[in-house]
Order: sequence, then C-alpha cells, then structure tokens
Amino acid sequence: MFTGIVEEIGEIVEVRRTAEVVVLTVRGPTVCADAGHGDSIAVNGVCLTVTDPEGAAGKTFTVELVPETLARTSLSAAAAGMPVNLERAVPAGGRLGGHIVQGHVDGVGTLVSRTPGERSDELRFTLPPELVRYVVEKGSIAVDGVSLTVASVDPDGGAGFGVALIPTTLAHTTLGIRAPGDTVNLEVDVVAKYVERLATPYLNGAVQQ
Repeated sequence: MFTGIVEEIGEIVEVRRTAEVVVLTVRGPTVCADAGHGDSIAVNGVCLTVTDPEGAAGKTFTVELVPETLARTSLSAAAAGMPVNLERAVPAGGRLGGHIVQGHVDGVGTLVSRTPGERSDELRFTLPPELVRYVVEKGSIAVDGVSLTVASVDPDGGAGFGVALIPTTLAHTTLGIRAPGDTVNLEVDVVAKYVERLATPYLNGAVQQ
C-alpha cells in the first residue's frame, strides 16, 4: 500500500522491450536506499516489483511491465529520460500522509488545461466515463501516484475534474512540469469502490434485510 506522498522524482534511464515484458531501469537514490528484491515501488502511481535493486551502486532499480500493465497505464509510453514519481510502500505503522493508494491504476486521463496562479496552479483532467461515479468534490484521487484533493468535478456527470496544486506539489512531483495533452495514471478512492460493491445488491433488491 502507498499513501500518494511522492518521495522523489526519479528518471527512467533504460527501456528494454522483449517479446513478453518491458524492462525499465529507473534512477531513484532515495527509494533505492533500502530497496530489496521483491519490494514494491510505485512508479507514476503504478505498483511495481523490484527485480534488481543493485544497479549503479544502489542508485537504480529494475522493474518489469507485463501486458496488463502496458494496456492499463501510461507507462506503455515509457522512454529513457522520462521523469517519474517514486514512492516506496508504506511500512506497517507508518504515517498515512495522503490517502489509501494501492498502486492499481483504474484508468488513464489527459491534462486538458493548466491555469498558473501566483503560487499555485489549477489543473483539469479528463476522466474515463466509467470512473466518474467514484470522483466527488473534496474527495481523494491519485494522479500519477500523487494524492490530491478533488477541487471540482464537471457538472451534470461530465467526465472531468480539477485539482489545485500547492507549491510543494509543483516542486517535488512531475505534475509541476506536465503540459496539456500529457496523459496521467488515475486511481480513484478504493473505499468508494468497495462501498459500491457491497451496497449494490441491497440497492437492486437482490438481498432482503
């Protein structure tokens, strides 16, 4: 599990494509400090398993992207030199600084506008239609692994939402350099999905109280 509090901006230094998987080598000295084989690290909000934590004197790690990951996330466009948000899995008893983030991407959105302010920026993203019902004003959403509060949602069930980024988020995550047209990984609040799953049988009358 993750919290959506990015620890550092890393960099993809190598992409190797094989017949079955895509192998990424990622530079991230902070997350590599105690990374071991089999550990989980979120890369742009995607939970990935470390297969080699010993690269470049402990400053890079290697992960593998299977077809499911390539089909469902923006990492299908991974390229050398690409900056990425990195976060290690939160330890038991650790601080939940953002919200519960699984690293299981629900869909890919697109940045449609960016409105700079004096110290903060307002960003608007598209939202896959099937995720609209899970996104509410003042609720939580993870965008490229960054825990954010939804500032606004499109009216009348529109498929879009807005967030306001504070200076720290602009400086310490890749959202500070995202431009309109860029794609991002989205993970909605898992609590909303569980509530829907548990409540649906009652709402449909399939379960009698």
